[in-house]
Amino acid sequence: MQLFLDSAITEEIAYALEHWDMDGLTTNPRHVMVSGKPFRTVIAEVAQLVKGTDKPVSVEVNPHFTKCDEIVQQGRELAALSPNFVIKVGACEGGFSAIRELSKDGIKTNATLIMSVAQAWHAARAGASFISPFLGWKDQFGDSPDALIGEVRAMLDEHDYKSEIIAAAVRNARQIGDVAISGAHCITAGIAVYKESFGNPYTTMGEGIFQSAWDQTPES
Repeated sequence: MQLFLDSAITEEIAYALEHWDMDGLTTNPRHVMVSGKPFRTVIAEVAQLVKGTDKPVSVEVNPHFTKCDEIVQQGRELAALSPNFVIKVGACEGGFSAIRELSKDGIKTNATLIMSVAQAWHAARAGASFISPFLGWKDQFGDSPDALIGEVRAMLDEHDYKSEIIAAAVRNARQIGDVAISGAHCITAGIAVYKESFGNPYTTMGEGIFQSAWDQTPES
């Protein structure tokens, strides 16, 4: 399973690329807003960070766009800015049509805000490179996300679609393990989630025990 960083803060991205060798990146309008920089500035900086690699970077079109032609127009424009850019398109009727048109142009796409197997099927059938089921939001509002990744993976495998699943809006280390077992091809999460996942309270407890034993034992 590939690890993507979900961020538009270039300092975070640079750190994760250097220390964790992230496989790719995802951004969204909220992340760009949090960065405090203009959209065009952010994506230019991110493109520079991955230049010369094959790491995909999901860049979202204006989320107000729901008609096929306007999504396609901006998608083509953004794709021309970097060979790493994957065009992120919201799940809707016009979005699925736009994915089909962009795919015909050889432009990689990421169908985002996927909340059901039916939406994932529309995206895969349209030729989406990636499909992003959102877990954290479903969990937040009491709708269990546990089965979604496995069901989407089963659908893709059953019909031999080539789209890859990006498990998105992952909020904790437990969900990282869950989506890995369920068959996600990729996961995208914020830097804090990954940092948390490196440790475990039981590991910390064990280290304390071993450190105490080490300190009480002569070296020679």
